[in-house]
Amino acid sequence: MGIDSRMRVKDLPLSERPYEKLEACGPGVLSDAELLAIIIRSGSKKERSIELAQRILGIKKQGIRGIYELSLEDLQKVSGIGRVKSIQIKAIAELSKRISKNNAVTKLKISSPGTIASIFMEELRYLKQEHLKIVFLDTKNQIISDKFLTVGTVNASLINPREVFIEALKHNAVHVILLHNHPSGDPTPSREDILITKRIINAGDIIGIKLLDHIIIGDGNYISLKEQGIFQK
Repeated sequence: MGIDSRMRVKDLPLSERPYEKLEACGPGVLSDAELLAIIIRSGSKKERSIELAQRILGIKKQGIRGIYELSLEDLQKVSGIGRVKSIQIKAIAELSKRISKNNAVTKLKISSPGTIASIFMEELRYLKQEHLKIVFLDTKNQIISDKFLTVGTVNASLINPREVFIEALKHNAVHVILLHNHPSGDPTPSREDILITKRIINAGDIIGIKLLDHIIIGDGNYISLKEQGIFQK
C-alpha cells in the first residue's frame, strides 16, 4: 500500500471522517484531535490531518489545553504546519478564550470571588508573564469594562494607585476589582501582592471608589485576598 493512499482521510470509513461525523452526530462527539483536524484541514504526504492533530496535542503532553501555551514558532516546528496553519490554530485558541469569557460575563452576576475568577480564568491562567488587570463595575456590581494595567512582574513599587483610579474615573466605575496571574500556577499571594492591595484599598477609601477584591489566578485555581482577610482594617 502506497503512502499517499494510506494517508487520505477520504479513504477512511464515513464514521471516522471528522467532517461527516460532525454533520451526522454534532460536534460534541468528536475527539479533540478530530476537531483540530477540521481546523488544520489537510495533512502532509506522511500523515493524515488527524494524525498531525494528535501530534500537536502531544507536544506539551496536556492535550487540548497545551495549544494555549504553544507559540507560532512552536507550531511551525511541527512538520506539516506552516505559517497559515499555525495562525489558524492560534486564532481558534484565542477565539475559544473570548467565547468562554463572553459566556461567563453574560450568564453570571458578580456576587462572589468565584464568579469573577471564572470569567477571567481562561484569559489569564496560561499567560507566561504576570499581567495585572482592572475590572470596572457599576453601582449594581455589573462589569462595565476591563483593562490590563501592567505586564511583567507585579511589583508594589511599580504600581501607582493613581493610575488605577484614573482609569476607574474614565470608565465611570463605582467599584473596581484587581486580578493578576501567577505563571507558576500557584496563586498563593506574595508580600508584594499584599502591599499593592493595601495601597489601593487606602487610596480608594480617599477617592471614593472601592476596591472590592484582588484575585490571584493560578492554573485552574484562585485566591481572593478579601477572603484571606487582607481587607480587614
